[in-house]
Amino acid sequence: MKILIIEDEQLLADSIGELLRGKGFDVEIVYDGESGAQYAELGVYDLLILDVMMPKMNGYEVARQVRAKRLGTPILMLTARSGLEDRITGLNAGADYYLTKPFDTRELLACINALLRRQGAQVDEITFGNTSLDLDSAMLVCGENSIRLSAKEFDIMRFLLQAGERNLSKEVILARVWGFDSDAVENHVEVYIGFLRKKLASIGSNIRIAAIRRMGYHLEVQDDD
Repeated sequence: MKILIIEDEQLLADSIGELLRGKGFDVEIVYDGESGAQYAELGVYDLLILDVMMPKMNGYEVARQVRAKRLGTPILMLTARSGLEDRITGLNAGADYYLTKPFDTRELLACINALLRRQGAQVDEITFGNTSLDLDSAMLVCGENSIRLSAKEFDIMRFLLQAGERNLSKEVILARVWGFDSDAVENHVEVYIGFLRKKLASIGSNIRIAAIRRMGYHLEVQDDD
């Protein structure tokens, strides 16, 4: 399960991240609302943990922007503002639960587990067209044919499948797969997209990785003819 923490108090954000990683979650952290909205809108997270008072964009605005994109990702708001009107504003903005600071870590974990349970059982494969990606084995499967992906191929393919027909820029793929601190360049993305296209073709997939100049990549399903 992937969780995005959007919190400008770095010590608190990092401590929550460490706690959740210890529970087996895949966690990413950003420290301002504007960056948080950009990450959240990728649609690849199972839960957003969102502070209210942040620089650049507050949590209410982030939640509204996420919901405006028709993303149903559960949102857990963390804030020191415990007034009734504040809670109502948060819920109306799109939050699913409103937890006030300071909070007990047991309560935080209980809230997270409750919100994730609403999402149903953890997904173990992603399907698009006639092709599925098995998240446990990193196998790309089409009918009776299958092929194993390398770690980077798996990360990019999962990212593309989760985005579906939405464009992902090379910059976003670089940041998400290689990380902000990496020396990788856009050519690395192009090379791995080439690998994935060959592997999709080798198993008879009807998925096409389409490229749009200056926009990035998205998936399409090819017609049988």
